[in-house]
Amino acid sequence: MSAAPDAFFGHTDRFFYYRSRIYELSDQTLKTNRTDLRLFKDFIAAGDYDAIDGPAVIDFQYYLKNDRQNCGASINRKIFTLRSYANFLKLYDQPLAKDLPFYDVLKVRSGYRSRPRALTHGQIKTFFAAIDTGTVLGIRDYAVYALMYQLGLRVGEVHELNLDAIDLQGRTILVMGKGRKLRSLHLNHELVETIAHYLAVRPLFCNSNRTRALFVSKKGNRLAIRTMEDNLKKVLLRADLHAQFNVSCHTLRHSLASHLNDKQVDVLVIQSILGHSSTRSTEPYIHPSHERVQAALESLPAVVYVKELINKGVLKLRFQNPYRPKRE
Repeated sequence: MSAAPDAFFGHTDRFFYYRSRIYELSDQTLKTNRTDLRLFKDFIAAGDYDAIDGPAVIDFQYYLKNDRQNCGASINRKIFTLRSYANFLKLYDQPLAKDLPFYDVLKVRSGYRSRPRALTHGQIKTFFAAIDTGTVLGIRDYAVYALMYQLGLRVGEVHELNLDAIDLQGRTILVMGKGRKLRSLHLNHELVETIAHYLAVRPLFCNSNRTRALFVSKKGNRLAIRTMEDNLKKVLLRADLHAQFNVSCHTLRHSLASHLNDKQVDVLVIQSILGHSSTRSTEPYIHPSHERVQAALESLPAVVYVKELINKGVLKLRFQNPYRPKRE
């Protein structure tokens, strides 16, 4: 099973137009798909492959795993992008699509990195305290990251927010999630104050009156995802959280889910807030805190029973003397 590279990559523009118009995928998803296809195209060109066949795809997996050090989830996503493109070709150019090998590629079952972790309540307070709210840019950034943490918004969802998505009187915000799914979320008192504070200084941004975007850059454009990510890194340097893992904008979303779970909020409620289609998508976001894990272990019936025996003096624990080497 094989296809000539020129013929295979000849319909990518039609593919992305179809995906954007029919499936209404987010700009971020389309950008990721473009990156995946471009990576495969560059690999085929660099390897001077004369056909898209099974060995070429297997070599691509080796390249992703060994050279790029991609985890299993990342490899599977790239293969899924290629399979989606092959499905499009199956409709658009059947003679070409029937010779493609992507349908037989197995998912990678191992090699996944550990899931992203959550910040503690103390680290969250330290993070927000490190944002300089004495400046216009600081007021904007505080509002950006407050939405990510207090509502669990994705960085792409914050990027897409427009002015008309906010209803301060009704205390609601309308969010466009993955798959162009809309969800309405409640704004607590603190978020209303934060957003109102930002809206008061928004006119100070250059050309802010010419854009519908809620968050505006210094040049008057819609605030870019890369800018939000870069600014977060600057705040992290000032905050010095001593986190033992990489902290990103998505970490704030994970932290919200974990903190709600610690408060024993129903997983269906967390799912609704995060905009997931099923609880299976929500489960990886939930990270029980050390204190909650400790409390669960301390509440085991056997542990409680032994504690009672010790307290009543029924059970006396004797420990051996510490080891001391003999003197010569």
